[in-house]
Amino acid sequence: MLTNEIKQKLIDIIGLENFDDSNVGKLVYSYDATPQFQAMPDAVIAPRNKQEVSEVVKLCNQHGIPIVPRGSGTNLCAGTCPTEGGIVLLFKHMNGILEIDEENLTVTVQPGVITLDMIHAVEAKGLFYPPDPSSMKISTIGGNISENSGGLRGLKYGVTRDYVLALEVVLANGDIIHTGGKLAKDVAGYDLTSLFVGSEGTIGIVTEATFKLISIPESKMTMVAHFHDLEAAAKTVSSIIANKIIPTTLEFLDQPTLKVVESYAKIGLPTDVEALLLIEQDGPIEVVKRDMDKMRKICKEEQGFSVRIADTEEEADNLKTARRSALSALAQIKPTTILEDATVPRSEIAKMVKSINEIAQKYDVDICTFGHAGDGNLHPTCLTDVRNHDEIERVEKAFEEIFVRAVELGGTITGEHGVGVMKAPYLELKLGSAGVAAMQAIKNSLDPHNIMNPGKIFAKESRKRVVVTK
Repeated sequence: MLTNEIKQKLIDIIGLENFDDSNVGKLVYSYDATPQFQAMPDAVIAPRNKQEVSEVVKLCNQHGIPIVPRGSGTNLCAGTCPTEGGIVLLFKHMNGILEIDEENLTVTVQPGVITLDMIHAVEAKGLFYPPDPSSMKISTIGGNISENSGGLRGLKYGVTRDYVLALEVVLANGDIIHTGGKLAKDVAGYDLTSLFVGSEGTIGIVTEATFKLISIPESKMTMVAHFHDLEAAAKTVSSIIANKIIPTTLEFLDQPTLKVVESYAKIGLPTDVEALLLIEQDGPIEVVKRDMDKMRKICKEEQGFSVRIADTEEEADNLKTARRSALSALAQIKPTTILEDATVPRSEIAKMVKSINEIAQKYDVDICTFGHAGDGNLHPTCLTDVRNHDEIERVEKAFEEIFVRAVELGGTITGEHGVGVMKAPYLELKLGSAGVAAMQAIKNSLDPHNIMNPGKIFAKESRKRVVVTK
């Protein structure tokens, strides 16, 4: 709880209009997009600049008050749920696009900028920022950095970390540091920029970021391939990569997902096939045509019975929009939707898809699978009801086996959603006790009072009964 004295000090820093400890205000920020997690903060505050962020952090550090930095709350690992109370830090005032540098091909922004707004701003200058999380219409850049967000274009272009050149960060003691710069090369000490990307607000608060930009590809083509066999579709993904083709997008949707998405989007997706691959390539027109011809041939060789290129840009956009809406569509079916992201090497996609289906049958739960199959990132999604305690217990056991299987295949427990609270019990499964201890040492050195988004990444106890066989 915040004392009246601390409340007044916070108000003195940020202004009364930017402090809210009403029940309604706290309730709004007591949860994110992760099911089964909710906790009330003591207050919600919105600083107006980095100096105010620094002063707030100093005050909280002095009194041991937890701080949870938050964007739009699209988080899927409970990473922005204030599980230990304290204050939720909003960046609605810090939402400026500060500079688009066309000479150095960079853009500098504040953390509250909406991802798609930044993308549109740089594209208006003929430049391109590739990371495109499905939530980009509402997610903020600060949230993207905290979770190292990916997207449909991740296969070819990489994820958020691959474009962050420089950061301005407020540390747990209130110090403001700057990492990186508008540089092609910089090996001056530890790579602090990469350390903060994906750290989920547990070691610092990003107040400004500079991103690398590239030229807009001169052309692109989109193709869909239908399959009567689920594993054949998954194997096709591996075959495309094995043929040394790296498409912009290589997405996988199984039949249950297709049925729900078509009912939601109504764009003519097939619902009588076992799986669909959505493939896009961009670049010089001659390269795009060559790659699409090769991928069409591979799809047919791997039992794809209907393989065609989108006739218009509108059709291509509709296909990608439908894929991005998968979670929204699935969320309408049952009261609780649990979306995960087990990730494996691309060569193991077929085995992972098969394992997910076998595990779903074993525990008698409904799991739809879709995702960024080209980079090995699958999203097994369970449709359930949190009020059905028996089913929820089976769902948790099923996902635990899915994570174990992913690690057995050389994969990881999360490819883009982050660890947060949801995946914290499984972190040791991936990193081992020594790996977790090394991360904890970094956390302790930068945040000795554990005020920065406490309770995230590091579980109070790990699931040591889980054994991985490799």
